[in-house]
Parts: sequence; structure tokens; C-alpha cells
Amino acid sequence: MSKTLYERIGGEPAVNAAVDIFYRKVLNDPRINRFFDNVDMEKQAAKQKAFLTMAFGGPHSYTGQDMRTGHAHLVKMGLNDSHFDAVVEDLGATLVELNVPQELINEVVAICEPTRNDVLGR
Repeated sequence: MSKTLYERIGGEPAVNAAVDIFYRKVLNDPRINRFFDNVDMEKQAAKQKAFLTMAFGGPHSYTGQDMRTGHAHLVKMGLNDSHFDAVVEDLGATLVELNVPQELINEVVAICEPTRNDVLGR
């Protein structure tokens, strides 16, 4: 049986490291950091870790809102394609920093892309 992306990427330690580095990048990214004003980043990081674990085929413990509901308040703040692209770019840069092979990064991006319309409320 072939390994899941979650296993190939390095499992829980890799997802945890990626989320921590990712949010450091996001909070320093002037294109998108305003969307995280007044956000409890510890809770946000925990939700993101659970979501990515599920999305990458790992143990399913994500109990958060669906993408459309969870991002609706951000769409009202002007969230658009350029912001979605910035998030994907920051995630890709995080994975490069963690020496994740490009083919796995491509898989991660391929998992993110189909969520675009839901995240942007379309």
C-alpha cells in the first residue's frame, strides 16, 4: 500500500514544524497579515495542524468549520485571489525551507487549489 502524503512529508513533526514556520511567514507578509489581526494564533495553528493532517491523508481529527464558513468573515474584509495566492506561496516557501522535495510540494499545492472557490466564497 502506498504511503499517504502525510507519511511521505514526515508525519506529525513535519506538519507541526511547517505550520509554525508558515504562520511566522504569514504574519510577516504585508499582503495578508491584516487578516490575522485579533486572531488567537495558538488556536489558529492547532486548527491548521489538524486540517493539514486530514488534507494530507493523516489521522482525521479536524472538527473545524468548512472552508466557506470559516473564511466568510475574511471575504467581507476583501479576501481575494491575490491573498489566496500569497498564502499558497508562503506555504510553498515554508516547505522549501524544510527541504521538502518539489514533487511533494506540488502535491500540497494541488490539494490547496480546489479549496480556492470555497475559501473565497464563490
